[in-house]
Amino acid sequence: MSEGDVAIRGSVLTYRGDAFKEGVESTMHYEQDAIVVMSQGKITHFGPASTLLPTLPPEMTLQQYGSDSLIMAGFIDCHVHYTQLPIIASYGTQLLEWLTRHAFPAEMAFSDQAYAKQVADTFLNECLRVGTTTAAVYCTVFPPSVEAFFEASHSRNMRMLAGKVLMDSHVPDELKDTPQSAYDDSKALIKRWHGKGRQLYAITPRFAPTSSIAQMEMTGALWQEHPGVYLQSHIAENQEEVHWVKKLYPQCKGYLDVYEQYQQLGPRAILGHGIWLTEKEKQRCYETGTAIAHCPTSNCFLGSGLFDLKQAIRKDRPMLVGLGTDVGGGTSLSMLQTLHEAYKVSQMAGNTLSPFEAFYFATRGGAKALDLEDTIGSISPGLEADIIVLDMKSTPLITFRMKYCNSLEEQLFVQMMLGDDRAILDTYIAGKLSYHRPSQ
Repeated sequence: MSEGDVAIRGSVLTYRGDAFKEGVESTMHYEQDAIVVMSQGKITHFGPASTLLPTLPPEMTLQQYGSDSLIMAGFIDCHVHYTQLPIIASYGTQLLEWLTRHAFPAEMAFSDQAYAKQVADTFLNECLRVGTTTAAVYCTVFPPSVEAFFEASHSRNMRMLAGKVLMDSHVPDELKDTPQSAYDDSKALIKRWHGKGRQLYAITPRFAPTSSIAQMEMTGALWQEHPGVYLQSHIAENQEEVHWVKKLYPQCKGYLDVYEQYQQLGPRAILGHGIWLTEKEKQRCYETGTAIAHCPTSNCFLGSGLFDLKQAIRKDRPMLVGLGTDVGGGTSLSMLQTLHEAYKVSQMAGNTLSPFEAFYFATRGGAKALDLEDTIGSISPGLEADIIVLDMKSTPLITFRMKYCNSLEEQLFVQMMLGDDRAILDTYIAGKLSYHRPSQ
């Protein structure tokens, strides 16, 4: 340990494997009194306080968290539109009409980089406030919206994925690019931002209906040219959308096959929603390592349908699944609120989502879906030090309810049912305290 290292002490919950595949019992790690040491952006030591405390240099800063706190890896949001923050909670309609009425008009303003910066700053500050330390983010068709986002994220040293939306069909003319301009703009943005600090680039065709065949061909070629870059899009969110894709791409066997035909499936591909995928398509996602981002608040808000998580992660073909807020169709950036809704959606599908599974889903599970489980998502030496501290008694009602909890599992369930942004006490980014909740 060296000068400048920071240590935090308290109860710690983390995961060491795939809780969906291997079971929570063998993957969950809970230490009631632990120390986490952070240096140069990474976790260097983690273990029982009784073991590590004697090894700490006397000059080291040690932040002690009380018995009402829980330290864990930062939350990971696998699907969100920062540019739709100004229209969160916009009333009415289902997906396709909602895009036309609310999303597209809002996105037109993002050709102005100063405006985009203002929204990006607000979005990232909100992420810190709700404990989200990494997100897969959609910008708009305008390159300035991407520049503004990455500049804001880079200045905060956050691990973020983002990209320029590609769309040349079935959208207002003001929001159209072309296959060539999309290629040129994306290539320049990849060169400028992918791997700069903690920034990662995601090639971002909005969804199959808003790209021509020529643009889909270009998108696949661009992704193949840039190994290590991500690809994100939407799929099978809404039944009307699924029927529309069949008409637009009659040569393809189904919605997923559109992306496969144009070389857009594989590791580091993240497709939002996936509610109406067929069993054959789920099998193909599993075989190719394509991830699905489950967005329960958005799916319910827009009436899109209920994603069956347990069926998606079935043991004989466990798909990669992460959790997304999908703001602005989603109704909250809070991962606790998103877990709240994910639990209800699972119940409606005749299944359940245990608290231990839920917190895996929001941390290491999201990292695995983004092919980043060796970088973020757990508290373990060598991983990046993106850490949050939950206040387990953040409201009077939660404080009252916690009196009657008899286990950690019950305590966690209370947090995901009743908790929100107020539950985030501290957020550390790369080992530095980046948010501290104001006194309540």
